[in-house]
Amino acid sequence: MNGADARKPIIVLVRPQLGENIGKAARAMLNFGLTEMRLVEPRDGWPNPSAGPSASGADIVLEGARVFGSTADAVADCAHVYATTVRKRGVTKPVVTPEEASQEIAVAQGRSAILFGPERSGLETEDVALARAILTVPINPEFGSLNLAQAVILCAYEWSKHETLVQPTQEELLPPAPQEELDGLIAHLESMLEPKGYFRPEARAEATRRTLRGVLTKPAWNHLEVRTLRGVLSSLQREPKP
Repeated sequence: MNGADARKPIIVLVRPQLGENIGKAARAMLNFGLTEMRLVEPRDGWPNPSAGPSASGADIVLEGARVFGSTADAVADCAHVYATTVRKRGVTKPVVTPEEASQEIAVAQGRSAILFGPERSGLETEDVALARAILTVPINPEFGSLNLAQAVILCAYEWSKHETLVQPTQEELLPPAPQEELDGLIAHLESMLEPKGYFRPEARAEATRRTLRGVLTKPAWNHLEVRTLRGVLSSLQREPKP
């Protein structure tokens, strides 16, 4: 394992009940760059055929998942263990948010693990006792119900802020069109509006033109969008076919 991977937190699912939930947790992990999953006494055994479809392609996580007979064994090589729970369960420990935990993990020496309990009951007191800190999120006191994958994705997302992950939409965004193309669009529209009397009265013509330019400039159209709008205007200019 290289140094970069050793910094990443290990996701430990303690006595998970459904294969589907394990798969969804794997999907949540890989979305934010986490790949190391450990399972403690999964109820239906492992491998679980229900996990794969729910993982939606996060096979690298499932294939590398390791099974342990106890929570203590699963975190034996970890220097920093966080237990996710909405309450302290009678154990006095520091309480941190996912954001605070990720900040600590990013600079910590040694491996770190985050424990997630069974879907129905959460972590037992014995599991929480193994942790250095309790990890929890501010949540609606009248409805504090997160499913397993939701809990995992909250922690994975906060960790991802310390990684160099690419925003998927950034690659798809094109730069704004050159000013020349935008000016062409504005001139095209003005040429259509002029004979319709849009810029009257004459005293308000310049102000109206500035406002129109501001409206058309604000969206930062890219060249494909400008081309599309020019096409729309050209179509409107054409005489309808008989």
